[in-house]
Amino acid sequence: MKIKKSSIILLVIVASIGAPLTYRFALKDYQRKRVMTFIDPSLDPKGAGYNSLQSKIAVGSGRLTGKGYMKGTQTHLDFLPEHHTDFIFSVLAEEHGFLGSLFLLLLYGLLFFSGVRIASRAGDKMGVLLAVGFTAMLFWQAFINMGMVIGIMPVVGVTLPFMSYGGSSIIMSFAIIGILQSISIRRYMF
Repeated sequence: MKIKKSSIILLVIVASIGAPLTYRFALKDYQRKRVMTFIDPSLDPKGAGYNSLQSKIAVGSGRLTGKGYMKGTQTHLDFLPEHHTDFIFSVLAEEHGFLGSLFLLLLYGLLFFSGVRIASRAGDKMGVLLAVGFTAMLFWQAFINMGMVIGIMPVVGVTLPFMSYGGSSIIMSFAIIGILQSISIRRYMF
């Protein structure tokens, strides 16, 4: 199915006109404040922008190799809120630096590549859809978490798969891996 250029142009024009109008007339004051602190967290450094600012400080202070395991000042002096769940990537970046963060990204890349590979080799359409859906779910969860930690996305409280502390998150992540393994094993059955 091909999309017409005129449809895309119309969509861009409507969004360009509608976004400022929605911001001005449809959003309440607290919602506008959230949008503004997402764009510039320093507008409210002790309120809505606090988590984002402290997270960026933690990530930046890790530099290339990090401060060392259990030696992160932002984390252990409790400047970084929710450092065991939502902001676990900040802890990793502060303690293990850019190289440790890059290693974690490499591991996630291998996981996502494996999920796509399982989907491409699945024996039936249901297996393909499940594998693609679950792999996309893990990918977007990791992308949103890391994006909010480094300040390119708003803070929304999404956990980092296999890293964040929490029962339901880790159980679901392992269930997804189990289903992907099942799809991989059963590709020759049908």
